Amino acid sequence: MADPWLVVGLGNPGAQYSGNRHNVGQMVLASLAHRIDARFKTHKTNSVVAEGRSYPAGPRLILAKPNSFMNLSGGPVAQLLAFYDLEPDRLIVVHDELDIPFDTIRIKNRGGAGGHNGIRDIIAATDTGDFTRVRVGVGRPPGRKAAADFVLQDFAGAEREVLPNLLDEAADAIQMIAAEGVEAAQLKFHTAGE
Repeated sequence: MADPWLVVGLGNPGAQYSGNRHNVGQMVLASLAHRIDARFKTHKTNSVVAEGRSYPAGPRLILAKPNSFMNLSGGPVAQLLAFYDLEPDRLIVVHDELDIPFDTIRIKNRGGAGGHNGIRDIIAATDTGDFTRVRVGVGRPPGRKAAADFVLQDFAGAEREVLPNLLDEAADAIQMIAAEGVEAAQLKFHTAGE
């Protein structure tokens, strides 16, 4: 049987951050966990973890939300890979992305941090950028608002109406990556709506 996929949703711990744009990765995991009927439980890797099958006969997914702050995600991710004895090529990291318009997802396989501090910390802790990212667009801050302030705000009213669909689309992308591979998922999700 094929190795499972470790899917990590980035964000910040605590109820005060739960609706922030920066926590969209963890929101996607909550949506996916509900879909595959998996329950999050405390794990010794400083994370909460839920496990289930993507489809009845599909690949096993290990969903993890680190209990650390976004910029310190690397330690828990490295611990999770070691605990489950997985290579980074079985890792999918779901995170917010300022350089992508809101209500858009992009899939990236391997590479650098692209200015994202959570990704930078994961690369530093695992000593590699050879993992897949599901990048969930949150758009650029309006006017002169600082990016750090923007991502630590909750989604606006109009965005909240669309958000469930965006979370579902990102969950679809994760399931497709696990079942059919990164290239198939890129082909589908990068051309959607174009």
